Amino acid sequence: MSVVPRVRLSGGLEVCRVLNGLWQVSGAHGTVDPVKAVEAMDVYVRSGLTSFDMADIYGPAEEIYGNYYSQFKSRYGEIPPVQGLTKWVPRPGPMDRKVVEKAIKRSLSRMQVDSLDCLQFHYWDYSDKRYLEALGHLSDMQQEGIIRELSLTNFDTQHLEEIVDKGIRISSNQVQYSLIDQRPAARMEEFCLKHNIKLLTYGTLGGGLLSERYLNHAEPKGRAELYTASLSKYKNMVDSWGGWDLFQELLAVLSSVAKRHGCSIPNVATRYILDKPAVGGVIVGCRLGVQGAEHIQDTLQSFKVELSPQDLSDIEGVLKRSRDLMSLIGDCGAEYRG
Repeated sequence: MSVVPRVRLSGGLEVCRVLNGLWQVSGAHGTVDPVKAVEAMDVYVRSGLTSFDMADIYGPAEEIYGNYYSQFKSRYGEIPPVQGLTKWVPRPGPMDRKVVEKAIKRSLSRMQVDSLDCLQFHYWDYSDKRYLEALGHLSDMQQEGIIRELSLTNFDTQHLEEIVDKGIRISSNQVQYSLIDQRPAARMEEFCLKHNIKLLTYGTLGGGLLSERYLNHAEPKGRAELYTASLSKYKNMVDSWGGWDLFQELLAVLSSVAKRHGCSIPNVATRYILDKPAVGGVIVGCRLGVQGAEHIQDTLQSFKVELSPQDLSDIEGVLKRSRDLMSLIGDCGAEYRG
């Protein structure tokens, strides 16, 4: 097993600085063989990448994790060395204790665990203040030992501050953060540093766009070329950020930096975000059980890269010519709230 750098969340849970994202088993990236998916999980674990990010809405993700967890215990007679970070993504509605308990019990059952390592709460509508009621119950369940770390997903700085001011301890906030989306640096980062809240970032590789594959590549268009939900989503982000021509300039610079370090463009893109002061970890999507979709060794290479002042200057020379997404879209998660 490789030695993978880890970060400690405020409740004591240690997770890898690169987490395995299971959004890609949700169905929007093709069908998943659950047996092969469990086998693939073991490959990641044996490589040292033991932290898995999932959600109640990610198709069979929680069940796949639970099957791996159960099979490991049966085979070896001990708790598997994995960390399961899941999400509860309810639609606005009643948020009494029974509603909250039902959702958490469902995740516990699917994941086949007695307590949740980390529960990340997402809410769609800030005008419905019942999210504060839900978080109050989740905080109580944390005190009862049912949840170890209480975290958020896609909350903006204003509402993160509101929650913290209510006395609710938040361990992390999962947000989009990449070379083409620097919004967390505008307000979120400073607040998180002040309150010992880690950022867990997704979209850091732009669904695969931030890679050699798209260097000197004609602008992809239509479903045939943007054939996964991730590619379509992050191509829209590239369009907002500055367009395909500027993106090609960025890829060219990243390629030059990567060659200086003997690594890949994804390594440079990952390292750039890992070095941000409030970032605890980067989530890299994994299509469990899909042949050829695993990039474990390349992912591990990210930990060996040290970006120099010249590297940063070259990269940021392109970034400063992009559009201000904070002004264009709004703070973290605003794109999900219309």
